[in-house]
Amino acid sequence: MKSCFTGWSPGTRTSRRTMRESFTFRLNGCYEALAGGSTVEGFEDFTGGISEFYDLKKPPANLYQIIRKALCAGSLLGCSIDVSSAAEAEAITSQKLVKSHAYSVTGVEEVNFQGHPEKLIRLRNPWGEVEWSGAWSDDAPEWNHIDPRRKEELDKKVEDGEFWMSLSDFVRQFSRLEICNLSPDSLSSEEVHKWNLVLFNGHWTRGSTAGGCQNYPATYWTNPQFKIRLDEVDEDQEESIGEPCCTVLLGLMQKNRRWRKRIGQGMLSIGYAVYQVPKELESHTDAHLGRDFFLAYQPSARTSTYVNLREVSGRARLPPGEYLVVPSTFEPFKDGEFCLRVFSEKKAQALEIGDVVAGNPYEPHPSEVDQEDDQFRRLFEKLAGKDSEITANALKILLNEAFSKRTDIKFDGFNINTCREMISLLDSNGMGTLGAVEFKTLWLKIQKYLEIYWETDYNHSGTIDAHEMRTALRKAGFTLNSQVQQTIALRYACSKLGINFDSFVACMIRLETLFKLFSLLDEDKDGMVQLSLAEWLCCVLV
Repeated sequence: MKSCFTGWSPGTRTSRRTMRESFTFRLNGCYEALAGGSTVEGFEDFTGGISEFYDLKKPPANLYQIIRKALCAGSLLGCSIDVSSAAEAEAITSQKLVKSHAYSVTGVEEVNFQGHPEKLIRLRNPWGEVEWSGAWSDDAPEWNHIDPRRKEELDKKVEDGEFWMSLSDFVRQFSRLEICNLSPDSLSSEEVHKWNLVLFNGHWTRGSTAGGCQNYPATYWTNPQFKIRLDEVDEDQEESIGEPCCTVLLGLMQKNRRWRKRIGQGMLSIGYAVYQVPKELESHTDAHLGRDFFLAYQPSARTSTYVNLREVSGRARLPPGEYLVVPSTFEPFKDGEFCLRVFSEKKAQALEIGDVVAGNPYEPHPSEVDQEDDQFRRLFEKLAGKDSEITANALKILLNEAFSKRTDIKFDGFNINTCREMISLLDSNGMGTLGAVEFKTLWLKIQKYLEIYWETDYNHSGTIDAHEMRTALRKAGFTLNSQVQQTIALRYACSKLGINFDSFVACMIRLETLFKLFSLLDEDKDGMVQLSLAEWLCCVLV
């Protein structure tokens, strides 16, 4: 059996607390930030690692292997005994264990005891005294029934606070186990197995990427989505565990909430879910997987509950394949920043879904534009000037008259700036007016946008919600990343996150104009343009 030891010890409670208080004071500027907190947060603050928590009343079947691998990886392990009241804190049990006290786990071993394997765990009391007096303690008779060489190797009779106990006693006596798994840059030793780390930073933004949990299927799919690919299974898997799998640790941390507390915003309730991606969708990376996917598939792993902690984390064993990780708040429309960390035993490929920006807007077929339409011709002649051209003011009158009579859409009227931009998009001669063919093209475009607007308005309310814009934009030929989606929600949605038809069309026309401008400026077609200040001003003032 390979030994796995670590010399880490949390030291005395006083020194550890003093160090963390000093660190937190310097980082945050005041002692208010010390209110609350936990051992795992202390681990993470000092190491940058990711923590996981185990309730020893319901331990996993492979607890011993988890502890052994954690020690081999140089992780920090702590355990404690819960108390029911403050009066029990630091009370000593009949077998010399201290309640509500931070013990460190420093080693595990398996020995042959009376012909049967016995799993042992080594703990340390940071006080340096008061040691466990039960089975496998320093003077326990169990040591006389194992190989003398193993006894000499393991049974060090020193009152140093370090002692052995059986894994079964450990689970019975202790309440919780906390493991802080270190990131690759936390470890300097080449002898330990290092986790591989993938890190994402993101935002939940009201109206675009703050979709809430699975209880809200209409918006859940709009949350940020990250894809990871697991190809290599873990080494040294126990036969009893089942099929070969890949172990991953996921940690979702909400950022800057301590600062937001000063303005009355507490911690959000957060969680994540992991979905296995079917083969036919493995190449799908340019746009978010939609509502239908999440209605059809259940998570392969997820947080057990949404909690308002700084970080939620967990361990998952997944068969090789592609997986989608969806971090979310419990309720939709909650703004927040987050950091998602994925630790894996083997290297994992990862990317953010929907990080592509592309545009292929609808263009009417020439036959549609050239088709004779007496009603349309009379309408154009009525508003066109002597030069058979329509100005922005005339266009505004015509369009507002046409759409204000409709009862199936919420319409507040196009403003003059939107009408000028419509003309700018299609004005081929640069006169600031539209001829008959140009006006017919614009009219067909608006009719197409009306069709998309109807299709996206699922509840037939006459308006679409900001989170539905992702679907509408895709139907209109635009693939946009989360940052652009957030900008659109801020610019075109009302305070109740609704988007009227006039705002919708204004958004479509603006996007068409911007994509057209970029295409003209991108002479090398490499997706990059370089502009002087004057050129930039001309572009944004169009």
